[in-house]
Amino acid sequence: MVDPYAERQPVIHWAWVILAVCFVNLFVNYSIRLGYGVVLPEMIRAMKLTRLEGGDIFNAYLFAYICVSPFAGNLTDRLGARRIVPLFGIVLGLGALLMGTATSFQQACLFFALTGVGAASMWTPIITLIQRWFSVKRRGMALGILSAGFGLGFASMGKLFPVIVARWNWRYCWYFLGIAALVMVVVNIILLRSRPEDRGLSPWGESNLGDPAPRQAAPGTKERGRYTEIVRASRFWVIGFSYFLVAGALYIITTYMVDYARYELGLSYERASLLATVHGLGQIVGVLCIGLISDFIGRRLTILLSNLFISATTVSIVAAGANPAWLFASIGVLGAFYGATFPMYGATGGDYFRKEIMGTVIGLFTFFYGCGAIVAHRVAGYIRDVTGSFTIPFVLAIAASFLAAMLMIFVKQPAEKV
Repeated sequence: MVDPYAERQPVIHWAWVILAVCFVNLFVNYSIRLGYGVVLPEMIRAMKLTRLEGGDIFNAYLFAYICVSPFAGNLTDRLGARRIVPLFGIVLGLGALLMGTATSFQQACLFFALTGVGAASMWTPIITLIQRWFSVKRRGMALGILSAGFGLGFASMGKLFPVIVARWNWRYCWYFLGIAALVMVVVNIILLRSRPEDRGLSPWGESNLGDPAPRQAAPGTKERGRYTEIVRASRFWVIGFSYFLVAGALYIITTYMVDYARYELGLSYERASLLATVHGLGQIVGVLCIGLISDFIGRRLTILLSNLFISATTVSIVAAGANPAWLFASIGVLGAFYGATFPMYGATGGDYFRKEIMGTVIGLFTFFYGCGAIVAHRVAGYIRDVTGSFTIPFVLAIAASFLAAMLMIFVKQPAEKV
């Protein structure tokens, strides 16, 4: 018997339109977030900032981001990504534009915090949206393609920012990014849809026989009980603390690597900035390959192995010193596992919890990520100011990522949970 619904399926499933729009959203958002590390050496010089202050500007962004992200996830579950993403996108664009006008440490903190509020819609709601548009067995692939957006954004800024700085100054980097974010607001309004059902579709790749049935809420479960349901699950805390540790390890390297190469190793600004390009290209490779692998071996094992590779690669970065070929190769490998980390932890929200609350779960996981990055910036910036070297912070990153891997041993496979 022919299924009449199947005959109405479009040639190009709207899931791919959603994926393309979200790809560009991440490209712009992570150009703003990770591009900060590329422009930081110029801001330090022009505004006479310490490394601790440079880290604290990013921390203002992260503090606002992690405070808003759990609510952004909850609002996505309630109202849909189509409303949330454009609204917060306006704030993101305005915050980036204002960063270009900052003349003091306090102003930079305030404006980057505003940017962080806007950025809260550019991860949790988008990861949630993609998981709703793609079937369980296709999420790793979809998230891998999506996450190539932030790798490409970082890689592009590593090449573009030095050109902008040479022709004008660092402020124009922020103006460029702010305008791009505001353009995407219009695109999101036109093309985003919150659920496949909004267009009479099922998730791409879903089959009645192949995919497990969606997990339903227990009888009597109410909307207001979603936070209680989440925080009572031990797996939530184990995954969250692992995320905290590996995020801290990664941000120690990513935020300060251009500064490290420029002022500790003595590379030119153009060459030091090229590390961001290599890192970003590595991210693209990582999210496309590792995300796909996770569909076969599982998110838990993928995260565990990835965190071990992050620890080993950070050892290689420290050992490389000023050897350019070794340093650039190590940063490229680190970028591959960096790129895979965030979508893999985000995917656990859909793998280990029912779909009706996955946005809330991912938003709460983002709190662990942000706290890890904030602690990393405070500790690394302070130690660098006191000792004049990033060696100790990098060693701490090695230990943190190794421990993050070990914690994943205690997380059961999704099918094993009760």
